[in-house]
Amino acid sequence: MTVRTLPVGEHGLLIELDSGEAAEALHAELLRRAAARRLPAMREIVPAARTVFLDGLADPGRLAAELPGWRIPPLDRGDSEIVEVPVRYDGPDLEEVAKRWEVTPEEAVRIHSDTEFRVAFCGFAPGFGYLTGLPERFHVPRHATPRTRVPVGSVALAGGYTGVYPRSSPGGWQLIGTTDAVLWDTAREPAALFTPGTRVRFIPARDTASAAPDGEAP
Repeated sequence: MTVRTLPVGEHGLLIELDSGEAAEALHAELLRRAAARRLPAMREIVPAARTVFLDGLADPGRLAAELPGWRIPPLDRGDSEIVEVPVRYDGPDLEEVAKRWEVTPEEAVRIHSDTEFRVAFCGFAPGFGYLTGLPERFHVPRHATPRTRVPVGSVALAGGYTGVYPRSSPGGWQLIGTTDAVLWDTAREPAALFTPGTRVRFIPARDTASAAPDGEAP
């Protein structure tokens, strides 16, 4: 694993890694060490696509010098809680995604719902998680021209990620379904349903496209 560290201000440290998988593994290790009180005090640990940002360190340089000597175990996708999200697989792009995967829409639903996802990081909007888990052969591109409005609760794919739109907004991801799950609720603790490291499964609802013989929503 290649690790590069960059100071950010007086108390921040940005850790760059060579892949998203490596960033997830480092984030998991940082959480384990924090829980075991084997890390210096800090305010935040913030993962992203290929980086982890640490804020509030008294001595970022000391931790940066120690990191190359750490043993970081491979990511264990079974080491955190699991959230089940009911989904109606009725998205307007389901058929196109199935064609790209060279399967039927019914099989695309099975592939997606049989996958166990993990929240790699959060961003874009409060409550929006970037979920990994689909093999590379199932990665799909964003739309060349984004939609001006994507409905709240849309389950979508882009690149290697699955996401759920926590509110209505513009977006270019491939829409394969919808859910009534509340992704962001300030009255809940934590407010976000998806937090980094959380395992997620999408559960097909009975009235989804997967139940229609032609692959279209009933």
